Amino acid sequence: MSITDIHAYLAEFDDIPGTRVYTAARARQGYHLNQFCMSLMTPENRARWKADEDAYLADWPLSAAQKAAVKARDYNLLLDLGGNIYFLAKIFSTDGLSFVQAVSTMTGMSVADYQAMMIAGGRSPQGVRSIKGGY
Repeated sequence: MSITDIHAYLAEFDDIPGTRVYTAARARQGYHLNQFCMSLMTPENRARWKADEDAYLADWPLSAAQKAAVKARDYNLLLDLGGNIYFLAKIFSTDGLSFVQAVSTMTGMSVADYQAMMIAGGRSPQGVRSIKGGY
């Protein structure tokens, strides 16, 4: 597979509605964002973060969009900006949210509705399967 072919292949992932495939390009874009998230694994850093989010973020070379999305807890945008959900979990865990609570905000569903959907087997595979194709 040539470089052109691999880029075309990876671009197809962007056609899946509601899905963000974590590619090497996203990993490069989100490197510092994900390192920031991982820093929240220590009690000292969590305390600093909770005491003054702006001051703590100032220590990290994140883009303005990444910083704004972190402050807004806009997890969908953070995924678009290179965040990895397993690293982003450090933010919502620090906020005292469970994975189910945080992910339900990403779907626009209540926690109870999201949890019930997942227990029932997840989203139906029927519906829009292609953004550009509309099917």
